[in-house]
Amino acid sequence: MKIHYISENNSVLNHFLGQIRNVNIQNDSMRFRKNIERIGEIMAYELSKVLPYKNVEIQTPLGIKKTTEIETDLVLCPILRAGLPLHNGFLNYFDHAENSFVSACRHHPNNNDEFEILIEYQAISNLNNKTVLLLDPMLATGQSIVAVYEKLVQNATPKEIHIVVVIAAPEGVSYLEKNLPENCHLWIAALDEKLNEKNYIVPGLGDAGDLAYGSKL
Repeated sequence: MKIHYISENNSVLNHFLGQIRNVNIQNDSMRFRKNIERIGEIMAYELSKVLPYKNVEIQTPLGIKKTTEIETDLVLCPILRAGLPLHNGFLNYFDHAENSFVSACRHHPNNNDEFEILIEYQAISNLNNKTVLLLDPMLATGQSIVAVYEKLVQNATPKEIHIVVVIAAPEGVSYLEKNLPENCHLWIAALDEKLNEKNYIVPGLGDAGDLAYGSKL
């Protein structure tokens, strides 16, 4: 799997990453969502550099201009619900893309720290021979992303899969490397230190879904 780290050099991306982590700022849910959206736009721009392009001619009011445009068919797939603000950022740039949606959450059947991944909702478009961008702000254990990936390829053969996360733990990155094919791409805005005993990213930012949309039962 090819891994892309995009916050290693100073840019406005690090500014937004700092704000979504800051406890004095992140309690403003509208600002939190907007910052995730902005991060999505930056990551969409960086990812766009590796997509295939084709040569085209554009008619302007004064003549013909040769340029390029994205050649592959794109499908954006956020993991609900936390992936929605990130999806908005990508959709701002890839407004021509199709969209699929899958929900995934941790289920604790024994009311302890052990969990399994539940996928309860899916609206998946035709992915055959298309480039799929799987979007989730947090890569903790990696189990949700692998479960959604397996659901996506169950009845389809995408041309390429790009997984996009804002904050990742090393354990999650290792899990994806072991459980996903080598031709996948993983895009990471920030790599953090570790997972804690409850499998949350440290230092992380907390629960991205709760910060964006409010706490859940």
